[in-house]
Amino acid sequence: QVQLVESGGGLVQPGGSLRLSCAASGMIFSINTMGWYRQAPGKQRELVADITRGGTTNYADSVKGRFTISRDNAKNTVYLQMNSLKPEDTAVYYCTVNARVIAGDNMDAWGQGTLVTVSS
Repeated sequence: QVQLVESGGGLVQPGGSLRLSCAASGMIFSINTMGWYRQAPGKQRELVADITRGGTTNYADSVKGRFTISRDNAKNTVYLQMNSLKPEDTAVYYCTVNARVIAGDNMDAWGQGTLVTVSS
């Protein structure tokens, strides 16, 4: 009932920047929390940042001051602006959305993942 399409990943030099985008579509009545997770090979998936419907943000300590999460409610889209990237940021980044669907239920949806590689 909810589909997410991610874009914006790629290869970047240390210290560089990337912006990830995630657009939600489907039978959506409203979107609650939107967020980004990441997973590197051999490591656990971890929360990077999330943002509530009211605009309250939450960041992992490792990205505070470098990453900014934002949302455009008119477009059902969440963004992750990543600055001062480090090699340790290399991972597959997954968008997640908790949404109320038109049928009335709340549900979680996940994007397909986009690879971010930070390397010289």
